[in-house]
Amino acid sequence: MNSNSAERRAGRVAAGLGALCLAVVLSACTPAGDPHQPTSAPVDRATPVVDRAAPATGASGAAPPCTPSVDALPAPPAGYRLVGEDVAVPDTPVLSADDSGEVDPAARLFAKWGLVVRAGTVVDLRVAPGWQDRARLGWGGTGAPAATVTVHACTPEGGQAQWLAFVGGTWVGQAACVPLIVTSDGQTDRVNLGIGTPCDTTATPHPVTS
Repeated sequence: MNSNSAERRAGRVAAGLGALCLAVVLSACTPAGDPHQPTSAPVDRATPVVDRAAPATGASGAAPPCTPSVDALPAPPAGYRLVGEDVAVPDTPVLSADDSGEVDPAARLFAKWGLVVRAGTVVDLRVAPGWQDRARLGWGGTGAPAATVTVHACTPEGGQAQWLAFVGGTWVGQAACVPLIVTSDGQTDRVNLGIGTPCDTTATPHPVTS
């Protein structure tokens, strides 16, 4: 065997080992799945883009900070239902709830689900009156679970997405049908979510005035 053949074989072996090492490094750098992260929803990239007005601002005239999103979508995904015009929630009878590890007695169980909000809007979500000590909400990973949260779906660069998805979900002290109040662009709506247990299917979500 001549020296040139040996050198070529050694080069191929080294290249193969280099590719294997790169794959191992990339795998090690990829974060493990967070049990509180929602799975990615299917995206239909063919949906046309619709321009939206600028988001509402607070009393000071400044919009709240952008809430970190995990995906940009042209439309709410399959398996979601609209609440008002700017928010979509899972259209499933029961959202599975597991032990959260939280010390807050109102957050003992956690149901993971992604909130989908129209890009360019600011949405306020809160548990209904009487539920402040029984349930918590949170999306975007920007703070501790709370009875009231604000999600600012800033329009992505290029404006190609109509909707944004946010990681989070609902915490409860025990399995329950949790009523949420959603306010966006001056409209307030109420939706019931079955957290660990189904809601009464005869109940119909309805607008609220306060």
